[in-house]
Amino acid sequence: MNNKLDGVKVAILATDGFEQSELFEPKKALEEAGADVRVVSLKSGEIKGWNHTNWGASIDVDLTVDEANADDFEALQLPGGVMNPDKLRMNGKAVAFVRAFYDAGKPIGAICHAPWTLIEADVVRGKTVTSWASLRKDLENAGAVWIDEECVVDNGLITSRKPDDIPAFNEKIIEEFAEGVHRRQKSATQ
Repeated sequence: MNNKLDGVKVAILATDGFEQSELFEPKKALEEAGADVRVVSLKSGEIKGWNHTNWGASIDVDLTVDEANADDFEALQLPGGVMNPDKLRMNGKAVAFVRAFYDAGKPIGAICHAPWTLIEADVVRGKTVTSWASLRKDLENAGAVWIDEECVVDNGLITSRKPDDIPAFNEKIIEEFAEGVHRRQKSATQ
């Protein structure tokens, strides 16, 4: 076990319909690296994952978005799944939570469909990113440069395409989360 993330508090923002492997595998890797990981969601209790084509395992929620404060965390991880980010991007408090990490220069990891939430938080403009292929046009329309690579890092914003890319994604989120705050260049539109 490496301890690159000892003392680093990480929020995983998710709700029902998260892609199971995209939450559980990064969570395990982050914890093995020493991070204190908390699941933040739209509701208390537990949320249920999606495992490729069927409902999957559930996970306990540590905090709701009403209770959570981005100032209490050093990094944010966003799992994909189609339902999960679609629900999150329709919730103003969830979107504000994501935006607060970006505004503070804190690293954010997003895999698969999770960049939908990044689009809603208006944090991809001028950034080079990747995602599940069907989000390409959405990201480009939001001002991002989309490339088809397993993992892309742009100034603390870590994006990845799909479950097959999780090993590369985990390696990069640990590296970026250990690095800490990134300086953000603000454009006139942000």
